[in-house]
Amino acid sequence: MKVLWITSVYPSSQKPGEGVFHETQVQALQMQGVDVAVICPSPVNPAPLRLLKKKYRQARTVPEYEERKGIPVYRPPYTALPGQLKWAQPHRRIAKSVLRTIEKHGLAPDLIHAHFAMPSGGAAAVVSQRLKVPYVLTLHGSDVNIYPQYSKGAFRAFETAVHSAAKVLAVSDELKAKTKEMTGAECSVLPIGVNLDRFQKPSASTFELREKFGLPKDKKLLTFVGRLVKGKGVAELAEAVRQLDDSYRAVFIGDGPEKQHIRQTAGEKAILTGQVANHEISEYLAASDLFVLPSYSEGMPTVVIEALALKVPVLCTAVGGVPSLFGKHEHLLIKPRSVSNIIKAVKVYMEEGEWRKNIAEELYQTVCKDYDASKNAKALKEKYEDLWRREKN
Repeated sequence: MKVLWITSVYPSSQKPGEGVFHETQVQALQMQGVDVAVICPSPVNPAPLRLLKKKYRQARTVPEYEERKGIPVYRPPYTALPGQLKWAQPHRRIAKSVLRTIEKHGLAPDLIHAHFAMPSGGAAAVVSQRLKVPYVLTLHGSDVNIYPQYSKGAFRAFETAVHSAAKVLAVSDELKAKTKEMTGAECSVLPIGVNLDRFQKPSASTFELREKFGLPKDKKLLTFVGRLVKGKGVAELAEAVRQLDDSYRAVFIGDGPEKQHIRQTAGEKAILTGQVANHEISEYLAASDLFVLPSYSEGMPTVVIEALALKVPVLCTAVGGVPSLFGKHEHLLIKPRSVSNIIKAVKVYMEEGEWRKNIAEELYQTVCKDYDASKNAKALKEKYEDLWRREKN
């Protein structure tokens, strides 16, 4: 079976940490014998905009084609506009780019799998109709919780993407319920999960790992992994570490527009690594005292699952699917947008021993049961095959 993935984020040699959760599932599908090709369209602003403002003169830093770990990845350009998810939905422009790529490279998918309703889902709806090939849509969080609220046009684009799909998947029960409430559409829940073989505790000691990455050995390290954007709560984490005593440091792994604000707020108490290779994430987490993700909203954040797989203490906001993941330990989660909540929780974790070994073990068992990427890829393959059989009959 040939499956074409359409997504707006996928790792590259230049940006190895971008969309790693997608590559995790693709690799797991490949192990299941599924033939997957990925199209990740690359936004390019039109010439007049590039003349007007420097920020619109983005250089293409990723190749239009590369093979990553045996998977063909295409990144054709498409015309992007500022604020397009609010007022000028790009799905038709993206679909045009995807169709050109399919024709140019002779791709002949049996079905399409789009990730995020906007913009990939809308583009997949157009491509699906043109090729007469069904498409599966996976909802991840921001495409349900944030983008549809931008405008009436954005909400219509969300509805169209959901209702045009032959099958809709959500990465958490919360997203399933919210999608039902917003559109009336039924979803199945299937998280992507993590590669549990990769997320094993490193053999190197905490001291050795800190030495390897140049991290302070005599400080309590609070580590964040993700895009450095406002919605991830990085500004609150920066302010929290600024207010905590000098025994604390915050490590920010990733890149994004809030980088300068973090540096200005926390000064030398913030350690900004930029993006790091995916295989090093587990080592950074193992070198940390506490993983912190103070997001305003989420679907089912893969990095939380990864940290729990390593039995690293996790401090997270009670958003998206995280409460269901934590189950009876939901009381450990905090409300978003609050510096004081972060400070209080850090002290409870680090100084009062709130995170205990039995909690780590119980959450680890939950991860093994429900968030193993290989098990979930097998379930996804079965959904592909079921849909393919129904469409052929």
